[in-house]
Amino acid sequence: MLLSLFPACGIQSLSALFVQHMRTVLSAILSAVLTAVLFALPAVANAQDQRPNVVVILVDDAGLTDFAPFGGEARMPAIQRLADSGIKFSSYHTSPLCAPSRAMLLTGIDNHRTGIATIPEVLTDNQTGKPGYSMFFEPGVKTLADRLKAEGYATYMTGKWHLGRREQDLPNSHGFDRSFALDASGADNWEQKPYMGYYDFAPWYEDGKPADLPEDFYSSKFIVDRMINYLDSGQQAAQRQPFFSYLAFQAIHIPVQAPREITDSYNGIYDQGWQQLRERRRQRAIELGLIAADTPLAEIPAGSQDWDALSQQQRNLYARSMQVQAAMLEAMDSHVGRLLDYLEARGELDNTLFIVTSDNGPEPSNPLAVPGMRPWMRFNGYNHSIDNLGEKGSMVAIGPEWASASASPFNLFKFYAAEGGIRVPLIIAGPEIAPQRWQPATTMVTDIVPTVLDYLGIQHQPSDQPAKDVAITGRSMMPLIEGKVDAIYRADEAIGMEVSGNSALIKGDFKLTRNTPPHGDNIWRLYNLALDPGESNDLRNQQPRRFAELMADYQRYEADFGVVSPAAGFDYIEQTMRNSVAKYLHNNWLSVALAALVALPLLWLLLFLPLRTIYRRARSRPNQ
Repeated sequence: MLLSLFPACGIQSLSALFVQHMRTVLSAILSAVLTAVLFALPAVANAQDQRPNVVVILVDDAGLTDFAPFGGEARMPAIQRLADSGIKFSSYHTSPLCAPSRAMLLTGIDNHRTGIATIPEVLTDNQTGKPGYSMFFEPGVKTLADRLKAEGYATYMTGKWHLGRREQDLPNSHGFDRSFALDASGADNWEQKPYMGYYDFAPWYEDGKPADLPEDFYSSKFIVDRMINYLDSGQQAAQRQPFFSYLAFQAIHIPVQAPREITDSYNGIYDQGWQQLRERRRQRAIELGLIAADTPLAEIPAGSQDWDALSQQQRNLYARSMQVQAAMLEAMDSHVGRLLDYLEARGELDNTLFIVTSDNGPEPSNPLAVPGMRPWMRFNGYNHSIDNLGEKGSMVAIGPEWASASASPFNLFKFYAAEGGIRVPLIIAGPEIAPQRWQPATTMVTDIVPTVLDYLGIQHQPSDQPAKDVAITGRSMMPLIEGKVDAIYRADEAIGMEVSGNSALIKGDFKLTRNTPPHGDNIWRLYNLALDPGESNDLRNQQPRRFAELMADYQRYEADFGVVSPAAGFDYIEQTMRNSVAKYLHNNWLSVALAALVALPLLWLLLFLPLRTIYRRARSRPNQ
């Protein structure tokens, strides 16, 4: 009836008006919703962008007491600053060799499952081609850079890589947006040249392409300069992006090199020799609370030189070598300080998680004692003169005696699974990490990645294809950092490790270990690390049941992780020489063949012809 009051045209007009009104209302609602979403998105992005940055600083070949916060003589104010604001770990363990340690540090995975079970320089024939011994990251192995990049982080790397020589093995293929990497075990710190005969050149790459170094190159300075350059480039984006920076210093790997003025500042510090330094380091570690007051000092390795038996010239040269090492640490630290200042100026310092550690214990090798090394040095422009020790053109190594002092109070050094080779400094500092004087719980290099992921609230495995990823074998240290637990490994849990026959298994307070020649003897020994971290009292005969228990644990570890022990008679120095010669012949076969073609006629003229003449004359003489 109501409709009858309006003419037909009025009804149509009203209907059109209603539809138009509804369109306006829906448009307004849709506009309001879109506006709310658009305003909400920046808020979410900004919240994500406030996530902490992550900076991993890796020192090469530093012993537990080499860092100033751990009792060393080198002036290291930047790293001391991080240590004072964070946590120092006193029972952190890594592997005894650089590349396996770096693989575990970057992935959280046992070295045998990464593909970097050992280093190419000591790889034996029976290991070549076996799973875990490819010498590059195998399929399914993800780095921390891979994981953080997937979460929106910018990722940068500068310094030593040493994780595979193929194009697809370099950092740009493993999650790093930008990288300037040395793909070798080491190189000169002043020039772009190799430090040993295994390498024909110093292989530096930027973003996967061969690269040249600047004229004013010094490794520690350059590594920080290039990292700051990458961070500056990333800063140009309109919106903040958290970053992951991995700085892998060459300090203090052979050749140990540093500016003269810094080296001179340590005059007299090491003039009393390695035995006194070993005792002084032990006492300093006790004063700092790093070790217990009753910790025994490990015996200096058999065959070590007696400082008092050296000539004054030899003492001066050895003391100067250790001065160069301290200077190299100080120089590195000064450039770390520049990085901290840069981050502070950007307002990022207080929102950055720092992890500072070493890849393994101190380097004991003495290149000068290797047969053929001196001629190689002369050919490649190296000398070992005290007049320029540590400067351009010098080849410096501290040798086993000083290395033993750097690892004080522990036994042995790099290459070995003794505590001196695998217990190294670790410092973690960052937002909402309360300072702790010392954290004594047993921790492992594989724990770094899960700790970072846990700290950032990131799941350890991607949810889309977890079956294709090699599982992380370490565990998060966050419960220790937050003070919720006293240990992350139970007393009945066995933690194994192995590199080139140097093996260890830690279970509670006890450690089973075996070390290869020349400083080891391949004999398994049992120690109580709580009472004897210097590994001076072998308990295998006193506690045969425990020894058998840990041996069974280690055998399970070997089977589970695919350990391939090197061939019988393995000696890492001899193996390095063999591999270096084989690699040189492979890389330079044409030159060697041409040299042989030239040499054979000369040998004929100089040796065979005179001998033949002498022989004929002898035959032609009448019998007397």
